[in-house]
Amino acid sequence: MSVITAQSETFLRKYLNNASPTGFEAPGQQLWLEYIKPYIQEWSLDNYGTVYGVINPGKDFRVVIEGHADEISWFVNYISEDGFLNVIRNGGSDHLIAPSKRVNIHTKKGVVKGVFGWPAIHTRQGDDANLAPKIENIFIDVGAKDKEEVLGMGIHVGCVITYEDEMIVLNDRFYVGRALDNRIGGFCIAEVARLLHENKIELPYTLYVVNSVQEEVGLRGAEMIAQTIKPHVAIVTDVTHDTHTPLLSAKKLGDIRGGNGPTVTYAPAVHNKLLDLILSTAEEKSIPVQREAASRRTGTDTDAFAYSNGGVPSALISLPLRYMHTTVEMAHKDDVNNVIQLIYETLQKIEAGHNFKYF
Repeated sequence: MSVITAQSETFLRKYLNNASPTGFEAPGQQLWLEYIKPYIQEWSLDNYGTVYGVINPGKDFRVVIEGHADEISWFVNYISEDGFLNVIRNGGSDHLIAPSKRVNIHTKKGVVKGVFGWPAIHTRQGDDANLAPKIENIFIDVGAKDKEEVLGMGIHVGCVITYEDEMIVLNDRFYVGRALDNRIGGFCIAEVARLLHENKIELPYTLYVVNSVQEEVGLRGAEMIAQTIKPHVAIVTDVTHDTHTPLLSAKKLGDIRGGNGPTVTYAPAVHNKLLDLILSTAEEKSIPVQREAASRRTGTDTDAFAYSNGGVPSALISLPLRYMHTTVEMAHKDDVNNVIQLIYETLQKIEAGHNFKYF
């Protein structure tokens, strides 16, 4: 049974459609906070924009559930005399998908529309027949006649750029859009807060519902907030690759299929006793899960929490995602629902002062 309501989906659509580029997450964080306020008792904001809600404040034992709020984007890096913009990455933006995409350039005067232009196929002949997008050659056209007009629009070096693509539902089965990585994780933990409130669940510890910034540039928001909260336990949610689409190798990347449930990760940063608790909860509550492994690091905020404060038992619950870091990221509704339920049920298995030491 789905726990996601029509009101929840309305919030999800608004939240995904709002731009939240790395380093500029504040508008999205405000939307998220307003949604969870009815379900929390306290909230706080750190200097770089990470927001967290607090449930059952004042207890000695502190548990974190976390997602990250930022999306990949671009920075204006150069403006030519003819009025074209060259860019650099803000996070892991994929230059191959840029040509012909429509973009929003964020300025103090408001959003300026632009497009990633590209030479027509008719003109790519001879030595140019194999011309391919590179960071050095992709460019944005804002319809300006020269650099002076661009500057007059309020565009300058350092302006951040996002794609304008918005959320759709595909075949009544998949949420599709940009930045599901990982605002859908922020949505999931917000839904956990809602369920705890609506079902009047009394936890024996203080729960921090954390929406971190700057994950896409090295887990930076999580690094900062881990030092502020100093949690005893952390459950992180992010996205992973659905490997059952063309051009991907399940043998190399892990055998993960969208619709078959969230994944749990085996990795040095993942605490085995917390992972076992999650797996036993999934079995007890008949929540489907898939398994994957990470050889050195998970590449998610799990690593930042795990290695903070002398070591924090941490685990990762991931949502299978198709086409990560594109504008058509796809997540199966059933998997979203099961991420929410798995975190919600696991929280009720954690005890105050829970001892996670191996012996």
